[in-house]
Amino acid sequence: MKQLCGIHATAGNERLMKAFILEYVQKYQNTWLTNPIIHQSPLLQDNLILEFGKPRTAAFAHMDSVGFTVGYYDQLIPIGSPQVKSEDILVGSDALGPIECTVLAEDGSPITYQFDRAINRGTDLVFKRHFANQEDYVESCYLDNRLGVYNLLELASSLEDGLLVFSCREEHSGGSIPMLAKYIHENFGITQTLISDITWVTEGVEHGKGVAISLRDRGIPRRTYVDRILELAQDSGVLYQLEVESTGSSDAGELQASPYPFDWCFVGAAESQVHSASEKVHKSDIQSMLTLYKYLMAHL
Repeated sequence: MKQLCGIHATAGNERLMKAFILEYVQKYQNTWLTNPIIHQSPLLQDNLILEFGKPRTAAFAHMDSVGFTVGYYDQLIPIGSPQVKSEDILVGSDALGPIECTVLAEDGSPITYQFDRAINRGTDLVFKRHFANQEDYVESCYLDNRLGVYNLLELASSLEDGLLVFSCREEHSGGSIPMLAKYIHENFGITQTLISDITWVTEGVEHGKGVAISLRDRGIPRRTYVDRILELAQDSGVLYQLEVESTGSSDAGELQASPYPFDWCFVGAAESQVHSASEKVHKSDIQSMLTLYKYLMAHL
């Protein structure tokens, strides 16, 4: 997980995360219960699909993170919705070499950087990783959605039947899911999906109360499918909590908008300090997420 949180993979630039996942699969697949078929091609761009056995359900995790693009005159243009403050450290590289710069963020003024040279326009920058493995919590930048990726990679070791889908550009207006929806439906005929992503701690969703199963966010899933997820969650004995929100979205929003009959349910641990340099998730919620996904993928 620490390694995942340090991989540079902003929305639109997920190639290093894809390369890490491919290397991980090649290294460990012979120890897994089922060897997956790897789906990658120029038509899939930087998205990646692992096919196990005879898949009935697809689990999605987006690989990208929030960050910044260097614009004109030292300005930083947000990728997605990063929550930044002055003195945060950003890292990256351009044609002139590695970068570690300081953020200047004052109310009412554009966000800028401070560095000992100009950074090439279009360079994308990310929070510098400070990974804290605490007694009850994990704290780091980019737990959203490196935990979702971690969940699928852990699931891969014991998965018999299913698709693990690693998607791109979720944090900044999406864009990869329509193509993935077409590919998955036409090649596998799958209609049921799970969204392996990280949600927010709110007034109704708390740290340490189990993985969150979302009944709705900005989008509303089909209740027949969600009720089935809830029945299986109850049977599993895994600690979970119910989320009901009016805003927010995920890869599920584009699945629902596609012309294909996908059912979806967002199942993920909750974090505080969202989209900041120090996102925070309770370890017991991570374990609940891992355990419930194994049960759901086996029984759906």
